[in-house]
Amino acid sequence: MRFIDRGDEMRRLDSVLEEPGAFAVIWGRRRVGKTRLLVEWSQRHDGLYAAADRSAPPVQRRYLAAAVARRFPGFADVEYPDWRSFLLRLAAESGRSAWSGPFVLDELPYLIAADPTLTGVLQTWIDGTPGRPTVVVSGSSQRMMHGAVLDAAAPLYGRAREAFAVRPLKPGHLAEFLPGAGARDLAALYTLWGGMPRYWELAERFGPDADRAVDTLVLDPAGPLHLEPDRLLMEEVPPATALRPLLDVIGAGAHRVSEIAGRLGRPAPSLARPLATLGEMGLVRRETPFGSDPRSGRRSLYRIDDPFLRLWFRVVAPHRTALAEAPRETRLEYWRRHRPQLEALAWEELCRMAVPFLHRTDCPLGQLGPWEPAQRYWRGNEPELDVVARSVDGRRLLVGEAKWPSRPVPAAFRLPGGAPPAPGIGDMEVVRATFAHRTTGATAPAVDIHIVDGRAVFAALR
Repeated sequence: MRFIDRGDEMRRLDSVLEEPGAFAVIWGRRRVGKTRLLVEWSQRHDGLYAAADRSAPPVQRRYLAAAVARRFPGFADVEYPDWRSFLLRLAAESGRSAWSGPFVLDELPYLIAADPTLTGVLQTWIDGTPGRPTVVVSGSSQRMMHGAVLDAAAPLYGRAREAFAVRPLKPGHLAEFLPGAGARDLAALYTLWGGMPRYWELAERFGPDADRAVDTLVLDPAGPLHLEPDRLLMEEVPPATALRPLLDVIGAGAHRVSEIAGRLGRPAPSLARPLATLGEMGLVRRETPFGSDPRSGRRSLYRIDDPFLRLWFRVVAPHRTALAEAPRETRLEYWRRHRPQLEALAWEELCRMAVPFLHRTDCPLGQLGPWEPAQRYWRGNEPELDVVARSVDGRRLLVGEAKWPSRPVPAAFRLPGGAPPAPGIGDMEVVRATFAHRTTGATAPAVDIHIVDGRAVFAALR
């Protein structure tokens, strides 16, 4: 699959080259495209890319020396007894050849796990080695990257000119992945693969055939993604396999801490750290209703953050035994049973994601903004609102509903209810909207509701 987007990330990495010998850090969960981004950027700037392996430090240095030898012949002809000697030789070779980098070291956590003293060695090398190349390090283990580089007590803290997370691709770029597809097909693809480039790459050959793609890649026990969550947890540094039961119960529909604790047979307070860890890994999202104090956990819900993992824990996890021997048509029945609900959840998510960017489109609702990030609203037995957001100027409140019907929504559809009884609303003007993947006609001027179709949603998410 060709390289898509990443303009913002490329610009931030380019800025690192403005300062000779600068240091930068990026991180992000697996499959998000860090390696592809770093390889593309390195090639554009005559850089040197090297990836660490899980092994003992002497073996790791030997492998990395072989990678460095592609630029500096003879670099791998000697054994390096420690990381200090390796890094000093790298700086010396760079100075002799007037090569300023960048040197890209992928999966730094593998090296730190094998030798925790490496962070201190890197600190000394960065602070006191003249003529060294610009260095960019990355890692998928976000916990270790934070502990080694970004935490205030870490040896490398404060030394990075750039430090940022690589996020999933914006869903609007699915239109490049599947040219000519309508909003409904794009939303269905997002339901399956989210914004993860690796999943897009695997699914590319199936085009719009969602059934064949999900069966071949996910449902079939021989499929490359059939055991994907287990791999994600195992590949963490250190492995996070002990967190799998939380993902199982959240994926099965337990969203409150009390519900999760009850299903696991554990006291609720003991879940605070594991849930925070899943959040740091980008696998679980803590959601609070619009207008509530985000620091309060009383009304918080925990949800699987990645659409693909939502699919996996809803369809694959409960039926692993049956899927092992079931024929294709039976496997697909499990998927089709849950597909409408999963697509409706994904559509809601897409609508909320689009709200802060609608002002960049020709959508009339966007011109009433720009809008702050949208949230859901729920409280007791009150009606749930799918999309709620304040305008940045504080004058308006957007209240919207995300519709995922089997048939187009009439343009005159009316949204029931008004503003949620949340603090800080006061006398704000309430703007009402319905988000539907397509409508049957233009909105009548007398109707006091905005219709936002799928074209506008995906145009905002680019």
